[in-house]
Amino acid sequence: MKITKPRLALIGGILCISIFPILVKLKLAPGLISAFYRMAFAILLLLPYVLLSKNFKLPPLKFTLLAALCGVLFASDVAVWNIAIQDSSATQASLLTNLSPLWVGIGSFFFLKVRPTTNFWIGTVVSLFGMITLVGFSFFLELNFNQAFLFAVLSGILYSIYLLVSKNVLSQVDVLSFMTISLLASTVYLGIICYALNEPFTGFSNAGWFLFVLQAVICQLCAWLSISYATQHMRATRVSLNLLSQAVITAVLAWLFLEEQITLQMVFGGIILLFGIRITFYDKTISIKRLFAKN
Repeated sequence: MKITKPRLALIGGILCISIFPILVKLKLAPGLISAFYRMAFAILLLLPYVLLSKNFKLPPLKFTLLAALCGVLFASDVAVWNIAIQDSSATQASLLTNLSPLWVGIGSFFFLKVRPTTNFWIGTVVSLFGMITLVGFSFFLELNFNQAFLFAVLSGILYSIYLLVSKNVLSQVDVLSFMTISLLASTVYLGIICYALNEPFTGFSNAGWFLFVLQAVICQLCAWLSISYATQHMRATRVSLNLLSQAVITAVLAWLFLEEQITLQMVFGGIILLFGIRITFYDKTISIKRLFAKN
């Protein structure tokens, strides 16, 4: 498999977002306000750069509004995911929110001209089986559909909608202009939500403020500039499925830093998951009929 710039950007983005659940799980700030400061600090850092370097280009009204909609969708995704992470384990929340390939595949089938390939669906089934193996079959059989579970799944749905809409916008708008508009919309939207719900905007420890900046620089700017670039040059279905690997990396980090248990079953599940992702990059269409015919 040839490592192209979009694929390299996607790998870098995945590594950057993998640490996010670990930072949120430290609970140095409520989930909603943490999401707000992640966006606010990111736009404070990005805006001067795009204006001084003259890299910002205001797109036509239609795409400006769609980019703003992406900001609202992404902010909602991060907000509910933050809450899910703090109310459950970082590993569980990451895995459930990464059901997004299913929603992206379904959305692509109904709303986009480019239909998911056969290899995508095979890779999705294999990856989801790996994810279930990683979490444990008993988890799904005895699943407690509490707020954390529902918010984690909702996060995946919101992200899939974001990915489909942003794919359309990024076909007409450059990455930096898109990120600037969407981050402004995210910040304003979350600021209003936090104010309406009486979330605390001050009173955090020095470590808490440092984490806000860290989330903004690494988990927002570095991660999503890279992923937006990958989305611009790759199929939305492929990007969403590869983001499943983030859950594997997060599980390892949670084991190292949060003492969340990692078992041989989880390792085996992670290998299956990554193998499913590799299938989506296989150029020749996999045919089950052809395999049986050879026998």
